[in-house]
Amino acid sequence: MPLTLTLTEGVLPKGQEKVAFSRLSDAMLKWHGLAGNKALTPNIVGSIHVLPKEHTYSGSKEASVAFVEWKVPSFAFASRDVQVGYIEEATSIIHELSGARHPKERIWVNVVHAVDGAWGIAGMALTNAQLGEGAASA
Repeated sequence: MPLTLTLTEGVLPKGQEKVAFSRLSDAMLKWHGLAGNKALTPNIVGSIHVLPKEHTYSGSKEASVAFVEWKVPSFAFASRDVQVGYIEEATSIIHELSGARHPKERIWVNVVHAVDGAWGIAGMALTNAQLGEGAASA
């Protein structure tokens, strides 16, 4: 389940991007009741993109920003409690790691759902049921 963390250079102190990625990933598993799950934990993957300020925008103007984006199966983030709780925690993680300098108003969190059956791991197209079975058996 890929996490893409995109930040304007300077939003977080250098080196804290990795800490943010780890904490955001751990929070996602926690909110889904999957902390330590042996099947899903190794499939939390992703990338960190740190961009110069002239390449990030808010309101069509150059601005420092933070984007937290997950690509997940459609059963993830389905509960309103998980949505609200995770987004609040993710926003707080970025804000805290910025030294409370980066405004929460410029931290965006979103989730993109994959079509059922189009989730690929190790060359296998897995359905939501197959993913659920794998997580439950781990």
